Amino acid sequence: MDFKKDDSAGYLINHMARLFARELQHQIAPLGIVVGQFPILLELWLKDGVTQKDLLGKIDVEQATLANTLNRMERDGLIKRTKNPADARAQLIWLTERARALREGAYESAQKVNTEALQVLNESERTQFINSMRLVINSMRSD
Repeated sequence: MDFKKDDSAGYLINHMARLFARELQHQIAPLGIVVGQFPILLELWLKDGVTQKDLLGKIDVEQATLANTLNRMERDGLIKRTKNPADARAQLIWLTERARALREGAYESAQKVNTEALQVLNESERTQFINSMRLVINSMRSD
């Protein structure tokens, strides 16, 4: 079997993701956050006061990776954890005021990266590209 990385969806998506992550990191560094925290912040900006299990189901990372990232975020003053009144074994994850204040700047940074990266596509191609990625993600999640 002949494998050609330039014809591999997995390889190309991974390469593109690394390029997006590199540029996003450059954009959000002045905010004092790192790219690994970004998916967690995106979810918590939508709804905080959730469990680690809730976050795992949304961001598709390993439990240990999420736990380590949350520990760093707590150390850096981005989140706080409280006991879950419904389950003594679980904690609820809350944004701090510092993290809430970063939302608009982080959104602007992400939008800038997306706009610059996708400027080579016209509006119809961008829509099709985004919809195709959603379709593949949803298919892979249901496996």
